[in-house]
Amino acid sequence: MRKILFGVVVTLMILFTFKYCGDKKEAKITLQENSALIQKQVKNVGKLIVTEGHFSEVFSYQNSKGIFGDLYEAEKKALVVVNADVTIGYDLSKIEYKINETTKTLQIISIPKEEIKISPDFEYYDIQADFLNQFEAKDYNAIKTTVNASLMKKVEASELKSNAKNRLISELAKFYILTNSLGWTLEYKEIPIASYEDVQSLKL
Repeated sequence: MRKILFGVVVTLMILFTFKYCGDKKEAKITLQENSALIQKQVKNVGKLIVTEGHFSEVFSYQNSKGIFGDLYEAEKKALVVVNADVTIGYDLSKIEYKINETTKTLQIISIPKEEIKISPDFEYYDIQADFLNQFEAKDYNAIKTTVNASLMKKVEASELKSNAKNRLISELAKFYILTNSLGWTLEYKEIPIASYEDVQSLKL
């Protein structure tokens, strides 16, 4: 009788051991699958152009120089019409992140700064130049430099950057939705993101 009881106990212990090992193996496989899914999601974002804008400006260019010791001023001037397309994008393939399988955490370390691209088209009208002060390549370069600086100020003052940031937040929200659905935690600069509102209020 004792031998039978002993055999039953040994059999139950073996069964429980196999079940415990099997459960741990299944959990490990699920964890690996989840981390692979998260990593794939981050990589699939790629480069994202988030917003576009258009600016039209009219500039008046004037230049004069003294001739013969300022006895005579030679002038040149032109009217410049500029149409510029502007794009603001984030290269999210440059996101720095870590996946911690032990704590089931996706840690976003840094997000790349926005890239502003201005593509101006120049049209020159009413070009007037004195014989002694002709238009040269340096004049056109000076016009382009001034126009680009002016356009950049207008972009900074416009809603384009805030619109771009809102689009970026929408992309980052996808990471939160994914990690939350898998029972993982999303962190940005070591700060846990516990809700969708936390994503909205991120300081980038």
